[in-house]
This record gives sequence, structure tokens and C-alpha cells, in this order.
Amino acid sequence: MTAPKRNDEHPLANILINVLVPVMILSLFSKDPQLQALLGKAVRPWHLGPVKAIIIALALPIGYGVWYFVKNRKANFFSGLGLLSVVLTGGLTLYLWNPDGSVKPEAGLLFGIKEALIPLVLGVAILFSQRTATPLIRVFLYNDSIFDIPRIEARVAELAVHSGYAQLLAAASRLFAASFFVSAGMNVALARWFFRGFDARAVDALEVYNSIIAKITGWGFAVIGVPILVFLFFTLMRLLAGLRRITELTDKEMLHPR
Repeated sequence: MTAPKRNDEHPLANILINVLVPVMILSLFSKDPQLQALLGKAVRPWHLGPVKAIIIALALPIGYGVWYFVKNRKANFFSGLGLLSVVLTGGLTLYLWNPDGSVKPEAGLLFGIKEALIPLVLGVAILFSQRTATPLIRVFLYNDSIFDIPRIEARVAELAVHSGYAQLLAAASRLFAASFFVSAGMNVALARWFFRGFDARAVDALEVYNSIIAKITGWGFAVIGVPILVFLFFTLMRLLAGLRRITELTDKEMLHPR
């Protein structure tokens, strides 16, 4: 029988809808047409104002997440994280924006904490999951889609190296968790950097706020994503080296063909 077609989320669609398009919307649509006219600047058809811009920018990933769930009858873990981040951004924005058009002065710090919250929770969860029957390292990295785990664990049992195997996975979990802690710290630093010099009471404070959020979202992939990928690759190499040492299997024997 032919295997049923999987409805996996396309990573490029995820990045486009959850990051790139919202960044463009916040960057291009946030200018207030009335303020532009008052300042003697050109008013363009896409100048919708900061409120409408952030509503549209947040509605797109939220709508995509709901559509994915309805279509596939299941939640995608990474889409869920993205959706949670979007909801937190919207909720925090509602709190930070004042009725008079100004922004609360602690916006930079609070947005940095918001950005750090998800990777911080993930890092702690990865560490504590080592004490459970399903460590999260087996969800993110050491799983059946990458490794031939039955073959590896049969070899571990054959050589009676259970202790070394458990220590190896624990070390991989600590390394992997460390990458999320680094991400959390860099998220705070990135938010503080882009909010430096921000005038929360300026006449165009809401527009500037939206442009800063767009910059943080866009640069976050480069400044934070690349180091995390490097960390992930280093963890994978350390894990493979340790498995080769204790099981005497080759990479070809341990990894599924891609």
C-alpha cells in the first residue's frame, strides 16, 4: 500500500508567513497618513497607521496557525511556538501603547524579556525532561527520523554500556539546553540595542515602535538563529562522536540515509 501523504509544514512557508511578510507590513504600513500630511511628507496608499499595521502583521501568522491546525487536525510544535510568540507580542503591545499615542518607557526591557521567555522555558524544559521517560532531546535531535535508535540501543545492550549511553545523552541535553539559554540572553540584548534612544513620548512613537519590532524580528534570525544552528551542529557532532566511541558503530550505521 502507498503511504499516506504527509501534510508537513513547509519551512519556507513558515518563515515567509511568520517572519518576512509581517516584517514588511510593519516596515511599510506603519506610517500614520495624518501625521505624514502634518509633517509635510508624502502620503502613500499603503500608509495605514501603526494600529492597523500591527493588526494585519499579527493576523497573518495567527490565521496561518489556525488554518494549519484545521487542515491537518494537529498542532505543529514549531508553528505553535511561533503562534505563542505572536500572541505575546500582540498582548504586550496592547499593554505598552498608551491612549495618547505614546509608549510606556520600559518597552525595550519588557519586549526583550518577552523575546527571551520562550527559549528560556525551552532550555529549562530540556534539562528537567532528562528525569522523565521522554527526554526532549529525543524530540528535537536524537529521534527516529535521524538516528537508527533501535540498532544503537541494541548495540548498547550487547556491549552493556548503558551508563555511558545515559551520560552521553545527558551531556547532549545540557549542550542543547545551553543553546536556548544563549538565545534568551541574545534576545534581550538585541531588543535593548534596537530600543536604545527610543523616545517613548515622541509624536511618532507608535510608528517607531513598529519599525523597531520589525527590525528585531528580521535581525533575530541572523543574530540569534545562526549561532543556535552552529550550537546544534556542534551538539550533533559531539553526540555522534560519543556514540561511535561507546557502540563502535559508524555514522553510516547509526544515521538514516537522507
